Amino acid sequence: MQLDLLFMAKTFLAALKAVPITMQITVAALALAVPAGFIMALCVIYRVRVLKQLSLLYISFMRGTPIVLQILIIYSLMPSLLNSFVKSMGWSINIFDINPVIYAFIVFAMNNAAQLAELFRSGIMAVDKGQHEAALACGLSPVQSYVRIIMPQAMVTALPNLCNLVIILIKNTSLAFMMTVKDITAVARIEANHSYNYIEAYLDIFVLYIIICVLVQVLFDRLERKFSLVRC
Repeated sequence: MQLDLLFMAKTFLAALKAVPITMQITVAALALAVPAGFIMALCVIYRVRVLKQLSLLYISFMRGTPIVLQILIIYSLMPSLLNSFVKSMGWSINIFDINPVIYAFIVFAMNNAAQLAELFRSGIMAVDKGQHEAALACGLSPVQSYVRIIMPQAMVTALPNLCNLVIILIKNTSLAFMMTVKDITAVARIEANHSYNYIEAYLDIFVLYIIICVLVQVLFDRLERKFSLVRC
């Protein structure tokens, strides 16, 4: 078997232009998931009535179902539900004109909020409770205690797992093509459809994701060292 190197180079450059879309989905999903996951973690840790049970139910559901199924349900069901609601309100908005990348933001944010809730919970629980009590005794508010004392220490514990989560999220964004989002995978597949050079296209995708994930790993290694120094 002989690889078409010219096609590989062309497809690699085309897929490279889609990297911003992949990273946009990753960053947006994390930006939405981090506060939601943190709130759910606190609800579980402090056993907030009702909210604890709802948080645990949500976490179990999102972690216990395949992300492909979540994509199919949300991307197929949400537009129809929104369209019915819009029509019932008499608005002249065409829901089906919404950029599909918005649905990608929602799906990956919902999925990762559950993962982050468990990550934050384990990180916070690893910090000695006495440090929180000492911070309150020194006159810090509960918010200041978390921002200045608890979270910096929890981040040292959570960073390795957070790195894994981000890498998994980046790889999962390859499923965004199911929502007609032109990410790295979608662009490479489109190029391959014209000439049936699927092996070359998949090799391009393989190389691109490895490069991105290695860069993320390097970034988190540096962050981990920085937080470890601050803790010391």
